[in-house]
Amino acid sequence: MMIKHTTGNFVPVPRDSLSRPASAKDAPEFLDDAHRYRSASAFRTGADTYDNVRPGYPADVVDLVAGHHTVLDVGAGTGKLTAQLIGAGHDVLASDPSADMVRVLSRLGIPVWRATAEATSLADAAVDAVTCAQTWHWVDARTACAELDRVVRPEGRVVLVWNNLDVSHPWILRLARIMHSGDIQRPGFLPEVHPPWRISSELRTGWVQHLRTGDVHRLMQTRSYWLRSPENIRERMTRNLDWYLFDRLGFQEGQLLPIPYRTDAFVLSRA
Repeated sequence: MMIKHTTGNFVPVPRDSLSRPASAKDAPEFLDDAHRYRSASAFRTGADTYDNVRPGYPADVVDLVAGHHTVLDVGAGTGKLTAQLIGAGHDVLASDPSADMVRVLSRLGIPVWRATAEATSLADAAVDAVTCAQTWHWVDARTACAELDRVVRPEGRVVLVWNNLDVSHPWILRLARIMHSGDIQRPGFLPEVHPPWRISSELRTGWVQHLRTGDVHRLMQTRSYWLRSPENIRERMTRNLDWYLFDRLGFQEGQLLPIPYRTDAFVLSRA
């Protein structure tokens, strides 16, 4: 898999006509806290596939943590951002609620444990910064903001990050719907944040991940919807994706596909 930045219009395949516009949401919608918990808990399995096909983050995201040496990566998953923070020279701690994610995360050789953004298990004023990548939409933002206020030292910061499929390209919008990528947020969205934290700066950028057709299937298998679905639903999703990639778009099996993403990152400082 290769990642590179891109600018300008990126239309590698025919533009599909779509019956519905792209999402206008700032965040995924859940029926209640129990629905949020069930959706997030789907990640109790599938960590190895997640680690193999989910992308990392642009270097500009890591730069947002510059000068803040002790960093807790919350909801770290298998360590996509964690590894980049380590590579930048930070003293990194990492946590995730999923035992399977922590199993893979532990390969990085740093302190890791099971915890959430709402209850980190850290002492007061323990870290200079906290990062949350692909995480904040799963948490109770009000409770998490209070917890991060407790564990982040004065003058510290929180960085919230999302990679989203760039659904401004109609073929990617349809791909996202076939994969049930429920974490798609509208361009320009703002995350829910509560005092004492405020959004002090933003980073929005675009880039491309190159995946072969089989890896696109594996990418679908890292989505919460897939992980919590029964086998008959998974079989239908697989058939739909095969039809879309090979019949509708005309790709060949094993062909390398350019998958455009956008990254939205937010630095939170105390008001």
